[in-house]
Amino acid sequence: MFKEKYFSGLYTDFYELTMSQAYFLSGKKDDRVVFDLFFRRNPFGGGYTVFAGLEDAINAVLNFRFSEDDLNYLESLGFDKDFLDYLKDFRFKGNIYSFKEGDIVFNNEPLIKVVGSIIEAQLLETMLLNFINYQTLIATKTRRMYFASKGRVVADFGMRRAQGFAAIAGSKASFIGGAAGTSNTYAAKVFDIPPIGTHAHSWIQSFDSEYLAFKRYADIYPDNTTLLVDTYDTLKSGIPNAIKIAKYLEEKGYRLKGIRLDSGDLAYFSKKARKMLDENRLHYVKIVVSNQLDEHIIDSLLDQNAPIDIFGVGTKLITSYSQPALDGVYKLSEIGDRPTLKFSENTEKINLPGNKQVIRFLNQDDEFFIDGVILSNEGVESVSLLRHPSIPFKKTEISKDLKPERVFYNIVDNGKLCYNFPPLKEVRDFSLRRFEQLPSEFKRFVNPHLYRVGISDKLYTLRHNLIERRLEHL
Repeated sequence: MFKEKYFSGLYTDFYELTMSQAYFLSGKKDDRVVFDLFFRRNPFGGGYTVFAGLEDAINAVLNFRFSEDDLNYLESLGFDKDFLDYLKDFRFKGNIYSFKEGDIVFNNEPLIKVVGSIIEAQLLETMLLNFINYQTLIATKTRRMYFASKGRVVADFGMRRAQGFAAIAGSKASFIGGAAGTSNTYAAKVFDIPPIGTHAHSWIQSFDSEYLAFKRYADIYPDNTTLLVDTYDTLKSGIPNAIKIAKYLEEKGYRLKGIRLDSGDLAYFSKKARKMLDENRLHYVKIVVSNQLDEHIIDSLLDQNAPIDIFGVGTKLITSYSQPALDGVYKLSEIGDRPTLKFSENTEKINLPGNKQVIRFLNQDDEFFIDGVILSNEGVESVSLLRHPSIPFKKTEISKDLKPERVFYNIVDNGKLCYNFPPLKEVRDFSLRRFEQLPSEFKRFVNPHLYRVGISDKLYTLRHNLIERRLEHL
């Protein structure tokens, strides 16, 4: 799905093509540029973001092509023949630098840097944002649910509520975010994610009795039986019948894996279910819950000491129900040897100019302390101070006790992949380890602490001078 040998160059906003043709006809096609992809605010009012979508985005970049049919379509729209001839042999030949997929990232720092000719860098804008914005949003949403679960299993049940094929990318991103598996069989196969599933109410309704439906299911899947117990009456029918099946399986040398609650007061029913199961010496039977869960409901359930083992999360995960989009942007920061910026009366929207890199500084406990955005020609050892981008008196001294860490990697060099993408499970494990390095004050849901992203003195001065120069010409 995401490793095609051909990825249509039409997978972009129309204005990327009209601008690119204008660059071409203006004699600017070989101008060297730097673009930064970043976002301005952490999603969900949170204190961190989980970076995802990189491998899919890079695969799309490396296979970005204009077929004969694509070019014929553009010709029908009136595009210039010489420009179409240029697109016929289009291949990305520039460089891409990035954080590792799964890393914990923050607002107003470059996540991806694209260096190349102005046309090739411009044409990638929409596609990169399309992959990164969505998958980063879903990975972050899942991580919040994973954090709320306090070590319990979170499973992606969202396919049926997703926006079309977004279900595939969403399942992959949710696994990076911490989901233990997915109900999406296609994503499970393509990305080697553990498939997870039980049965629906229709299975129960297709039999003359709930007990017969449970028994038949257990006979077919004795090693992996989880029973949905709320089709008719959870406490008077569903759980008692599940207990009978558990005893039946024990006689055959098997164990009932779990029961699932999909409606009602989940805290109340899970407590009643646990009591009934334990009274029948079925301590090993897991309790699975689903039904419109998110991080806040999971947090509330566990605050009520609900004895839940597994959370099946669907709609509010795969659709990022509480925030439909990440505000990722893609801004030009250098053309030729000239640093440039987008000016705004709102200083938060004035981007960071120049060719840059990101350095993360860790404290003595190996925890994240501050991220520094510095110019690419600056040595890390020269950074003794990091400034707030727009508030002059806010600054952080970089003491020798802080350990600088490389977080920006060369992914594509002269159009060739120069980075080995690890298996998805390794990305997930890396992401969870990185999350452990983030201090707890940034993880809370209410008023999380704001992580510091500072800029070097040289970058601060460059930005300030460009702003002053722009103001002189207003």
